[in-house]
Amino acid sequence: MATYTTKSGDMWDLIAYRQLGSTSCTDLLINANLEHKDTYLFPSGVVLTLPEIERPINSLLPPWKRKGAGA
Repeated sequence: MATYTTKSGDMWDLIAYRQLGSTSCTDLLINANLEHKDTYLFPSGVVLTLPEIERPINSLLPPWKRKGAGA
């Protein structure tokens, strides 16, 4: 299972976007790390588990933002 080590000032949605490809994955990220669910701003050095995404991230985006849309 993949992990991510936080940097000072990281937030759930930013981590989800950068590591999982979409802020839509924020709930999945939090649920994989319930011991930190009450954290808003992370200090550096917290190791988080990155959840496995069952469906392609592209399907979480609105149609106009999907790769290849309109092509």
